[in-house]
Amino acid sequence: MGLHVIVGAGPVGSALARELLDTGHDVRVVTRSGSGIEGTERVKADAADGARLGELAHGAVAIHNCVNPPYHRWAEEWPAISAALITAAESSGAVLATTANLYGYGPVDAPMTEDTPLAATGPKGRVRNAMWHDALAAHEAGRIRTFEVRGSDYLGGNSLLSLVIAPALRKGKRAMVPADLDAPHTFTDVRTVAKLLAVGTADERAWGRAWHVPSAEPTTLRRITQLAADQLGATPKLTALPYAAVWVAGLFSPFIKELRETQHQFRKPFVLDSGRATATFGLTAPTLEDSVRYDLEQNAPQPTGG
Repeated sequence: MGLHVIVGAGPVGSALARELLDTGHDVRVVTRSGSGIEGTERVKADAADGARLGELAHGAVAIHNCVNPPYHRWAEEWPAISAALITAAESSGAVLATTANLYGYGPVDAPMTEDTPLAATGPKGRVRNAMWHDALAAHEAGRIRTFEVRGSDYLGGNSLLSLVIAPALRKGKRAMVPADLDAPHTFTDVRTVAKLLAVGTADERAWGRAWHVPSAEPTTLRRITQLAADQLGATPKLTALPYAAVWVAGLFSPFIKELRETQHQFRKPFVLDSGRATATFGLTAPTLEDSVRYDLEQNAPQPTGG
């Protein structure tokens, strides 16, 4: 058992904090606001301040990158945060465990493995790839120990289910989704992301590599919607928005504009092969039904005071 420093308190950071607390670790959560779940030590700090992060990670087993800058500010904010985390890992000796995604692969025509080339040409994919290359170079130079876990679109986090589909189902309205409703797609449970981060910090086999998070078999947004509707006792009403609608909406919303780069993920098959992590660490994914239930619970509307 030991101290783990988690930078970020979003869906993955919070799931990781619960996982570590449940297994007897001490957890320090670092955010700009000082937020974090009950039972953790909560500290206000800037994720781009490498010296401060190094102080906070002194004596820690690991420092976990669970940060998520605003979507439209990745190019501006990620480089400084990434450099700060490498600095902190080097000065403290803590393992740097990074939560990543699949943007770095760019458009694909086959299931993605850890050996799929990092061929993204869009700005967000290039940012993520540069972060990994920098961390890996520091690892190979003996300056730090690091690994990265890559998941697909989250269940239990900020997903099309939580942001678009479930709110519409709860109101009896039609969900307008910028996707092909029947394209096979992998979804990743944030709790399994947390488990892989936790396991990897204590297992040297994880270090110096990227790992795909064990995920349930590919499904479709239509199926995810039906599962959610069944659990909510709602009638599923779903409409696919064409790419042109996303492009036009991006003229008025910086967030939606950023979705243009990743539309390929929802317009054709987008499948993750996570067999390597399962074979190496013995981790498996929850069922889709359980992951959808967890997503609905985590993103349920909060009661308002009377």
